[in-house]
Amino acid sequence: MGLLEKFLRSKIFVWVLLVLPGLWPAWPLLRQEPSVLADPAKYLLHHMGFVACVLLATVLAFTPLRVLFPKSKLALALNRHRRLVGVAAFAYALLHLGFHLIHEGGVATLAKDVKKPFILSGLATFTILLALAVTSPHRVLRWMGAVKWKRLHRLVYLAAPLAAYHQAAARKIFPVQVLWIFVPLAVLEALRVWKQRGKAGKISSG
Repeated sequence: MGLLEKFLRSKIFVWVLLVLPGLWPAWPLLRQEPSVLADPAKYLLHHMGFVACVLLATVLAFTPLRVLFPKSKLALALNRHRRLVGVAAFAYALLHLGFHLIHEGGVATLAKDVKKPFILSGLATFTILLALAVTSPHRVLRWMGAVKWKRLHRLVYLAAPLAAYHQAAARKIFPVQVLWIFVPLAVLEALRVWKQRGKAGKISSG
């Protein structure tokens, strides 16, 4: 077993990787960087939303990687932590929403702005991630049944484009980071579909 694979199999190591982005804002705050100190809530709002999007794209990339590289031990190791990474994406989305409420003036302001497309897309993404996080435990899977559980969790494929739109529409200048977060995911998904359809075609023709 390779060293990287050994680390990726460890839940403690993965937990550390997931927690570190949440602790990162402490560094510029401690350094008292002017751009951060000018509006800490706004900085934390954007940072937590960014991390949530990265983790959402990351967990969605696990399945295409496993399909494209079925013999890869690294891909299999990563897939062991799908639920953990998915719940972490929700946790950062929750922090993002919390800092949004702090920065924008609370629930009353959110209710007033709820018709704005980027607010609606953000709330829709959050609602999906909430539903998936609540139903992630094994006991809920057994209670719901595999078919209903899988049908619900396929909503994560709707959450990704909603999150990408929310992140892009929230700013006046289109953030390039939206492209490098979600375009690789789109490429992996396209390759996964292409490979699976190719296999299905071979089976039907055979």
